[in-house]
Amino acid sequence: MKYYSLNHNSKPTLFQDAVKRGLAPDRGLYFPETITKLPNTFFEEIEDMSITEMAYKVIKPYIGNQIKKEKLLEIIEETLDFDFPIIEITENIASLELFQGPTLAFKDVGARFMARCLGHFTENTNEKITVLVATSGDTGGAVANGFYDVEGINVVILYPKGKVSDIQEKQLTTLGKNITALEVDGVFDDCQDMVKTAFLDATINEKIQLTSANSINVARWLPQMFYFFIAYRKLKHLNKDLVFSIPSGNFGNICAGMMAQKMGLPIKHFIASTNVNDTVPSYLETGAYEPKPTIPTLSNAMDVSDPSNFIRIQKIFNNDIFKLKKKLSGYRYTDSETKKALKEIYEINGYVADPHGAIGYMGLKEYFENNEGDFYGVFLETAHPVKFMDTVKKALKIDIEIPERLKETLTRDKMSIPIKDFSDLKEYLLR
Repeated sequence: MKYYSLNHNSKPTLFQDAVKRGLAPDRGLYFPETITKLPNTFFEEIEDMSITEMAYKVIKPYIGNQIKKEKLLEIIEETLDFDFPIIEITENIASLELFQGPTLAFKDVGARFMARCLGHFTENTNEKITVLVATSGDTGGAVANGFYDVEGINVVILYPKGKVSDIQEKQLTTLGKNITALEVDGVFDDCQDMVKTAFLDATINEKIQLTSANSINVARWLPQMFYFFIAYRKLKHLNKDLVFSIPSGNFGNICAGMMAQKMGLPIKHFIASTNVNDTVPSYLETGAYEPKPTIPTLSNAMDVSDPSNFIRIQKIFNNDIFKLKKKLSGYRYTDSETKKALKEIYEINGYVADPHGAIGYMGLKEYFENNEGDFYGVFLETAHPVKFMDTVKKALKIDIEIPERLKETLTRDKMSIPIKDFSDLKEYLLR
């Protein structure tokens, strides 16, 4: 399997090179030359496979012979060594909990998979790679944890000052060793732009080898398909049309789901549920893709006005908005609606969602109100509610117990370096 740039101005390359580069030399995102269609027998037998075996068959076509079978199985098993519970909220709506990993966020899957792939590629070599990543919240902690103390890998995380939760900040700023946090005076889109600019800077790239661990990297993005297959495996017996509502920021998660659908996974429809940073819902309504300045919200991981991965979604549908709209709906919600949804979910059965999951829940409700069918809806609960403790406590008037694995992190001292612009980033990288 080869990967080509969606800017169409770079040579195709193999998985290993795409992972190491992050972005193509022409600044385009890498995309697989073909999307593999899984045979019907795969879905007929899916309940009889182990999760590791199932995930191997899903990801193997995109890696080819770049990683041997035994090693790839080991990487997958270590990546998916925690649970993915499906919690019923109503008769036809459930939460898929993706926060049971070490940093309490869905991004543990992609970060752990990528870290193990990159560590394998640099093992027993003298290669030194700098992982440069922007975060709007959970990516930073997941990447920091996944790459912590991996030999030959340095990690530099850019995050927007004052726009991530206190717990998220602790997770990405307290590890030390090969992990450095840069606190940017700006918003997430500023962080993301700096990362993309660094990949194009000749001086930086002459001195150090850069890659990114954002979902722009194929090794972060593609393994996010796993939990859509895991969910289907658990829900297949219902014999209903599955609808997934994904709280969407940079659109890597929903893009992975749509890749899984393209591979044959029987998902009826996707919903991009956003906060007021609603570039994609607006695009689906008007046909005009017009990013606006980012607005801070309670669901900060979705405070993205120009989502990098939407170009991949457009490619999956060959830039045909009419075909895309048959498979994707988009809705946006305000902070006040989010708080109301948190209360509603809690009053139904005592379930404590986080602000992002609450937005996913609202997306399902709106879709069901506007469409007829025998649907079963799943919203992704992408982060543990403790990460948004203040918001959840104010909305629900309850205390949230801090998981044991997080308590030790909260006692550590923050270590970050303030920067204002790309020149500060460049100076740090080249020092």
